[in-house]
Amino acid sequence: MADNDLELDHLFAQARQQRPALPDDLAVRIQTDAEAVRLGRMKSAPKPGPALWDRLVRNLGGWQGLSGLVAASAAGVWIGFSAPAFLPDPANLLTTQETAFLVADLGYDTSFLETTE
Repeated sequence: MADNDLELDHLFAQARQQRPALPDDLAVRIQTDAEAVRLGRMKSAPKPGPALWDRLVRNLGGWQGLSGLVAASAAGVWIGFSAPAFLPDPANLLTTQETAFLVADLGYDTSFLETTE
């Protein structure tokens, strides 16, 4: 059995030393195929999409929709800071504990909201 192992080792060593040469046309075909696969896998650079501001303006309806939104916001700020006399003062609404004023126009029975102190 040892003789068989030595013969096998000798055959493997001989095979390692005698490498068959790769034919030139085969090497060229392998390189060509590899290049074709590489080019096929390469993706083109993605085109940059529209900027954030452009997408926002487009989603709000263009400059017409955006100008309406700006006008409504400006009116809201104006009314908030210089409220007409018939509107309640927002600062007083936040600091007062009166609930009768807030729900007086609902038309429902609000006696459960009143405290009995």
